[in-house]
Amino acid sequence: MTKYGFQVKLDHKFPEKWDGNIVPSLSQVWDLVPLGLRYLVWYVGMWFKGKKPFIDQLNPVSGKQIYGVPLGGIGAGTIGRGFCGQFTRFQVRPGLYEYTTAAADQFIVTVHGAQSHSQVLSACGPPAGGHLSGWRWSFPGAQAEYRGLYPRAWTDYRLPEQRLRLGCRQVSPVIPHNYKDTSLPCAVFVWDVENTGTEERTVSITFTFESGIGRKNSSVNCAVSSLDPEPSAAGGVSGLTIDQEIGGVPCQYVIAARTQEGVLVSKSTFRPSGDGLDLWNQLSADGGLTLNLEQNNTSEAGVAVSARVTVPAGSRRSVEMALAWHMPEVRFGTAAQPVTRYYSRWFAAGRQGAERLCQYALDNYRRWEEAIDAWQQPVLDDPELPDWYKSAIFNELYFISDGGSLWLEMAGADKLPQSDPRREYGRFGYLESHEYIMYNTYDVHFYSSPALVHLWPQLQLSLQYDMAEFVTQEDLERRKMLYTGQTAVRKVANTVPHDVGNPGVPGEIPFVKINSYQIHDVSAWKDLNLKFVLQTFRDQRAVGAGTGYLSAMWPACKAVMAVARRWDTDGDGMIENSGAPDQTYDTWVMSGVSAYCGGLWLAALYAMAQMAREMGDEPALAEYAELLTRAQKVYVEKLWTVNKAGSYYKFDTSPGDNGGCIMADQLCGYWYLRSAGVTDQVFSYTEEALRTIYENNVLLFQGGRQGAINGMLPDGRRNATTLQSEETWTGVTYALAATMVHEGMIKEGFHTAEGIYRTVYERIGQGFETPEALYPEKHYRAVGYMRPLSIWAIQRAWEQRRATLPPSGAE
Repeated sequence: MTKYGFQVKLDHKFPEKWDGNIVPSLSQVWDLVPLGLRYLVWYVGMWFKGKKPFIDQLNPVSGKQIYGVPLGGIGAGTIGRGFCGQFTRFQVRPGLYEYTTAAADQFIVTVHGAQSHSQVLSACGPPAGGHLSGWRWSFPGAQAEYRGLYPRAWTDYRLPEQRLRLGCRQVSPVIPHNYKDTSLPCAVFVWDVENTGTEERTVSITFTFESGIGRKNSSVNCAVSSLDPEPSAAGGVSGLTIDQEIGGVPCQYVIAARTQEGVLVSKSTFRPSGDGLDLWNQLSADGGLTLNLEQNNTSEAGVAVSARVTVPAGSRRSVEMALAWHMPEVRFGTAAQPVTRYYSRWFAAGRQGAERLCQYALDNYRRWEEAIDAWQQPVLDDPELPDWYKSAIFNELYFISDGGSLWLEMAGADKLPQSDPRREYGRFGYLESHEYIMYNTYDVHFYSSPALVHLWPQLQLSLQYDMAEFVTQEDLERRKMLYTGQTAVRKVANTVPHDVGNPGVPGEIPFVKINSYQIHDVSAWKDLNLKFVLQTFRDQRAVGAGTGYLSAMWPACKAVMAVARRWDTDGDGMIENSGAPDQTYDTWVMSGVSAYCGGLWLAALYAMAQMAREMGDEPALAEYAELLTRAQKVYVEKLWTVNKAGSYYKFDTSPGDNGGCIMADQLCGYWYLRSAGVTDQVFSYTEEALRTIYENNVLLFQGGRQGAINGMLPDGRRNATTLQSEETWTGVTYALAATMVHEGMIKEGFHTAEGIYRTVYERIGQGFETPEALYPEKHYRAVGYMRPLSIWAIQRAWEQRRATLPPSGAE
């Protein structure tokens, strides 16, 4: 078991219980009433049409404080695990989560002998309704320990009465720069059985699994077939396959064990809604399980695969098991044409493809682990990085697979230019949140993209090619905007879309029907166009994408910047906000020149000038260089503030407390330039501003142990203008910490980020579903959020800094 990671005993209780039930203050409510009424009418209409809202504000998700490292690679669905042993939070259908736990999905240990002993290896109690009442539940949680370090997890069990120790190592194929294996929906469980006694013991580990996704009647047409051993280099594989339909789409589950010398594999079926006694009694028999495949085409199926080993006194034996879930084609609504997942290039639809996938996992997991070790060990062995960070950097990456990620073959890819990465790497999408079901929400992806750039850069480039294509598109469907009540077209040409679709609207296929967000007219948002330019610039430098990439992006960059220039309403070279929440902080009004959007504008102008130089576009170079000079002057003159709180760029030029507040995210544009390796002085006074943010938004907020509050007033009060101004955004805090590391504020940066990790993983039990926002106490918003992947920006800043000078001060 690794030293680092999220570590708890199976009976662990977190010290605090928070929830997602947010209650705005009276002053905030009045501003939200019109939006709330329009949302309620719209919500009822969506319900009548059988459509899932992109944000369900009436049913916020509150965490269960149970989750551990999820199963599976990227883009083909995930199955969650609880640290107590549960199989839970199924996301087999793209982007749609089931928060139920499948009671029959278990591991069971049986110690054979004169008095056989069987025990479910989960600390959970028996399921409701008398299901599987014949099984022995509730493994003593104090006798087992869990440690998660994504994409692996370890659970150690102690059975002192049996003189046994059991260890389960869970491995999923998530490997940087390996696109084939990382796309696979499977996981391997390696069981070590250690005999600490003085006599030989015969022990079985049994893996049980049921059809569906943990909810009654969630599958139909269930049939079970046997996977029989065929010789391979590492030994044969024996298991069972459940054929079924989930949401009208064929899906296979396969569980299997490695057959090798000294390992006896047997298998059986059972009824998950029954008492389970028939299977339980078979476990005690010397002959192993008995297979009966007579019951097929039912609404439920349960399968069990058991591996038996004999372990001499003082020795250890291993058992290898695997799980695969195979849904290579998906539909968005029953009438929609199916789309094909990327991994289906190697594993065809149907039972044989599923069984090959399971065998492939068992044949290759050792190679996966070698690659995972090679990736993680330099971070884990770095003595200058704090221990909590070594857990956070990898565990926050859970979202790359368990963020509803969808990795598809692109129809017509063979007609794309050879330089287009979508030909080879397909099309990638992930949700804004488990609750906010929009793919590739671009204003948020701006923060989370460092994870892709660092680990799977071709997926980031693929996403950018999609966005460049979507920039030119328009969709003239008119919809009522929920914030204003006015109508607006769905997509305006030469603007960057907010998102690429909602998987919960039947017939609306993501990547085809884009901009599912309907609260604001996003064509007027001041950040989306600029964030496209900055990501293009960053990618071209960080990924080494070359001139072909820049040539493909350049027309879209020029088009969106031409639109953005219209936002300079007074002709001084600096854009102005509209007096509405016209950016990623979509309840926080910005007026006039703002630190956030103004900073993005400065950074985008610099990026455009640099890219114009590389493209040999002299008119564009002259245009953007001249604009940058004027905008820099305005930015400092209108926003730079010195007062009792320190020196900083104030929120915006509006009068009153809100305009003068200290925004944690004021240097967002500067962060992006630094992440692209820029050392030119585009921004002034950055260290002074960062120190003011640290002293006010971090140290004065919750004792400095909960990250950075979004808005702090100069007198030390929280900015309660709106909900979002008094939230702490987990991903923004990580990005702020990265900016501090770039600036040489190493100790301050890691301390800022540490508050998020300690709160989420240790205090409130929201690990592996990190929320978007934390309130000062008791509440959070939007569990399982995309933005915290920005923690990988800290790693990039750390590595960039180490390349130039030895860092110090991380504690």
